[in-house]
Amino acid sequence: MEKKKYDELVEKHKPKETRAQNAFIAFVTGGLVGLLGQFLVDFYSWWLHIGAKDASTFMIITLIFFASLFTALGFFDKWVTFARCGLIIPITGFAHSMTSAGIEYRKEGPIYGIGSNIFKLAGSVILYGVVSAWFFGLLRLIIMGG
Repeated sequence: MEKKKYDELVEKHKPKETRAQNAFIAFVTGGLVGLLGQFLVDFYSWWLHIGAKDASTFMIITLIFFASLFTALGFFDKWVTFARCGLIIPITGFAHSMTSAGIEYRKEGPIYGIGSNIFKLAGSVILYGVVSAWFFGLLRLIIMGG
């Protein structure tokens, strides 16, 4: 088969990506995660009489717990397939990446399996987060002084 016909055949069967629809779904689901987070902060503050700063910490812990639980139960991957970045970008995505890596290698044991692979994806996020924080802190120090 010649290259031109092959390229036409591939283009014909290639799935079409609807970027506007994906962006809208991610925007709405990300907003719903934010709304859920604010509801949790208000719940912890109002009903349990916890200070706003501590309520924010409890909200993050709650979202991490449920994202990890739903990943372990197999729900989270299906939701991410629908919601795209709306569920991956918040703290729930970070919890999902760590939990799924740990689950994937659990048969190799707690040390060589879970322990050595849990930061497989999250490790790069932590590394570049720390490096960029250091870089921008240094830049701020140079521009604004000590």
